[in-house]
Amino acid sequence: MNSIRPAGSDDAEAVLRLFDDAIAWFVAIGNTGQWGAEPFSSQPKQVDRVRGWVAEPGSWVAEHPDAGVVGFLALGEATDYVPAATQAEVYVRVLIGSRDARAKGTGRQLLGFADEQARAAGADLLRVDCYAGGTGDLIRFYESCGYHPTTTFTVGAWPGQVLERVVERGVERGVGEPGDGRA
Repeated sequence: MNSIRPAGSDDAEAVLRLFDDAIAWFVAIGNTGQWGAEPFSSQPKQVDRVRGWVAEPGSWVAEHPDAGVVGFLALGEATDYVPAATQAEVYVRVLIGSRDARAKGTGRQLLGFADEQARAAGADLLRVDCYAGGTGDLIRFYESCGYHPTTTFTVGAWPGQVLERVVERGVERGVGEPGDGRA
């Protein structure tokens, strides 16, 4: 099991590597629609975004004892391109897990942690958005974690899907069924 701790500015390089590795994998499987084909670390705008994310309150990293940082989660307010929630919510702004085999289950672990954070904050709802193109695997991953699709949106030509999950009170439970868990 990974440990989860607050992220900080010293984690920016590790989180950039997570994105770079994911993009390399996407390129290898022919999915450049999600984040393009260029590593985040080579794009000043993306480097600045990641540096901003890791410095924000509500940002967390998952660490594996042998592999280091294997996941990143940023919780907070919904992004401006999705419809506003009608209930108190915590929004999963960013979720990424390593492709390293030792990181298996990290995405699910971080979503379970997000559920705990939402419960502690008294939120009624957890929401997330993701890429709605490609094979739909990402949407199915979130559905397997207890989220259900609500609305779709586009940012330019990028198709997105909002998913939500009701925060259950007084219940400690895992998120979704066992599986790959790489978000």
